[in-house]
This record gives sequence, structure tokens and C-alpha cells, in this order.
Amino acid sequence: MARELHIDVTSPAQGPALRRAAVLTDGVLSDLYIDRVERPTLAGAVIRGRVTRIVAGMNAAFVDIGTGRDGLLPAADVRVPQGRDKGAPKDRPAARPQGPIGTALRAGQTIIVQVKADPVGAKGALLSMDVALPGRFLVHTPLAAGIHVSKRLGQGASAAAERARLTTVVRDAVPISSQGRAGGWAGGWIVRAAAAAVPADWLAQEAEALAMDWRGVARAGNGPPATLLAAPHAGVRALMEQTGQPVSAILVDDRAANGQDLYAELRRWCDDRATDLLPTLKRVPTGLPLFDGGDLDGAIATLLRPRVPLRGAAAGSLVIERTEALTVIDVNGGEKGDPLAVNLAAVPEIARQLRLRNVGGIVVVDFINLSRPPDRERLILALTGAVADDPGNTQVYGMSRLGLVEMTRQRRGPSLLDLVAADAPAPGVLSDDDDAVM
Repeated sequence: MARELHIDVTSPAQGPALRRAAVLTDGVLSDLYIDRVERPTLAGAVIRGRVTRIVAGMNAAFVDIGTGRDGLLPAADVRVPQGRDKGAPKDRPAARPQGPIGTALRAGQTIIVQVKADPVGAKGALLSMDVALPGRFLVHTPLAAGIHVSKRLGQGASAAAERARLTTVVRDAVPISSQGRAGGWAGGWIVRAAAAAVPADWLAQEAEALAMDWRGVARAGNGPPATLLAAPHAGVRALMEQTGQPVSAILVDDRAANGQDLYAELRRWCDDRATDLLPTLKRVPTGLPLFDGGDLDGAIATLLRPRVPLRGAAAGSLVIERTEALTVIDVNGGEKGDPLAVNLAAVPEIARQLRLRNVGGIVVVDFINLSRPPDRERLILALTGAVADDPGNTQVYGMSRLGLVEMTRQRRGPSLLDLVAADAPAPGVLSDDDDAVM
């Protein structure tokens, strides 16, 4: 399959200025990343925060992260250093506290946190002290220990050999002296399935870049709340998540970037940690805007409509409606459509729409009724397989007695509808209908 990344910045004259990254697979829009320029996502940012209060009843802490609204840190995401004895190294792996959160944290304490989820409505940002710095092939967990290879590499002798190779490559590539002395602790590393058959020098370059990111955070010291490592914007997220597989071109249009050289920024990112991508990274010449080619703007506009026609031989459509509590997807069949055929045709489109619309939370799918249990089982297996590669960590929980399929998808920032709506409130800003209680 031919895959391309198209990355641009829209002009404020067209509505909210957006950074956009679209993935085209065989010319069809398959993934989409969008951020508002004036209020970028916080998800993934590493921040020096200050504990403002401990809430024993919630077993959680509220943390000032410098944004005007405290974030929530649950006890399960608290990490405390080990080896506090005199003379013990300060860079040992951290562990969950034993006992209530008040035994590990106190009001006024300065801590390093990472934003797991943006503020939504009356809810502040969700925080964690278990920092994870993602790359294309590796994830650096500086407060953990060991090298862990993804189980998605499969089973068998060849998979076992590749696991062993990757473990050795990463162990050799990890800059053990990154904590300031030879033989020091180098944190934990997760090797993604995309690393299979990747050359050792690619992994070494990424490991060094991720370790340097953490060194900058670790050297920050005490002080007022501040962002120590910014969250990756849409273009960088697309590079991290989409270039583990081959791409034929990465095209950048930054003519509307208001003086921000997006192409130069992405080139620096590739110079630091992905030099293999440099030959494919191109700045588009003047002329037709990048997203006008192939009518990408038109394809994105259709994502704001509730009805989605199903392509292929099976006639039918999807109707996607969002409520405050969940998203409902209704599968409609044509006049003479076979129920199983229409349902199976709907499965890949449902998976695609969830990703493109950035749907998060609870999802309920009302498929066309199937009377035979084997057909229901086949449908669930097909849906589970279709969402398996979703970066949003989508889980399928099966079919209820009413024939409704229940799913959840990890929230990854605001939905597409919220991002492009000109009057949408900023993340965490209360509207008139929101409760004012944290």
C-alpha cells in the first residue's frame, strides 16, 4: 500500500488556525491529526507541578500545573523514589506508594507529572507521575527499569529470535551514562512491534534522543509550575505514530504558519531522531494548497456529518451521533442488503470513523440484527481485528442481549467536531451548562 503524510497549517482567515496531519493510504484518508494553534493539546506534556491539596476521600491530589486549573493526580499514578537511605543513588526506579496518597505527597510539594488527558469541561487535566516518552520504535519510561519487547511481535522461533535481537540492540544502544555517570541506571524501555527488522542505528538514534529529553527534565530542579517538555503537536504525533511503517512521502505546507517554520521544525525533529525520514520530507512549492489536492478538505468536511455511506457492494450507511455520555453508531442496511454482509462492510468504516473523528469514551454500535450466534461471533471477531491497530487503544466488549455492541476508546484530546467548531470552548473552560464543582 502507498502511504503519504500531508501536513499543513490553516490560515486564521478560514476559521480557527489548525495544525493538521493527514495520512493517505492508497489515496484514501486513513488517519487524521488536528490541533488548534492558539490552544495546543497538553496530552503528553511533562510539567513541574506543585501539589495544592490532598483529597483523602478520592485518594488523589490536585496539582497546580501552571494553566490556571489544577490537574488531578490519582494515587495509582503516584511514583516515589526508592533507596532513600543515605548514600543511595537518587536515580533509582520509582515505585507506587504503599498506603494512602497522603503518605507519599504533601501540599506544597514540587513534583514532575505528565498529562495523560486534556481538561474536559469541568474536569481538569488527568496527570501521572509515571512518565512515558514515546518515539516511533521505543518508549522511554525513565522511572521504571528493564527492557520490555511488545507481545505483538508474535510467537514462534523467528519472533523469539527477533525479540532477542531487539533486546540486545536496545541494551547496547541505551546510553547507560545518561544519568551522569558510567554504570548508572538508564530507566526502562519498551520496544514497539514496529521495531521488528529495524536497523540498530535507527534504534540507537531514537534511544539517545529520548534519553536527552529526560535529561532536560531531570535537570530542571525546583521552581514554580512550568512546562518542561511540551506535548507533541499534530505533525510530530503523526511522524511518531505513522512512520513505523514505510511512507513514500511527507509533504509539508506551512505558508499559512504566521512566521512559524513548520517544515524547519519537522526537519530538526527528523535530524535528531529519524534521519531515515529526511529523504521523504518535502516542502510543497507555491501553488495549490496541499489539502486541496485530492480534496482532502472535502473529505474532512464529511467527517462532521452524521451520515456516512458504506462503500463497496453492500448498500447501507452509518449514522453517528454524540451525546454527553457516549457515542452511538447505527448501522442501516439497504432495501435488499444481506444483514451479515452489510454489518461486515460497516466494520472497517466504523474503525476508520472512530480514528478520523477522534471519538473517545463509550461507544455503542447498533448493528443490523443477526439471529444466528455464529454470525454474531464472526462480526465481533471482525470488529476486534479492525480496531487492533488503533493508537487510541480501542476495546470491544461484546454484544449485549439487545444486540448492541459495547466498546470503549481512549480519549486522545478533543474530538474533531470540538476542534473545528469556531465557538468551541478551550479545554477545561467551563460553559454555562457545566457544573462549577471540581
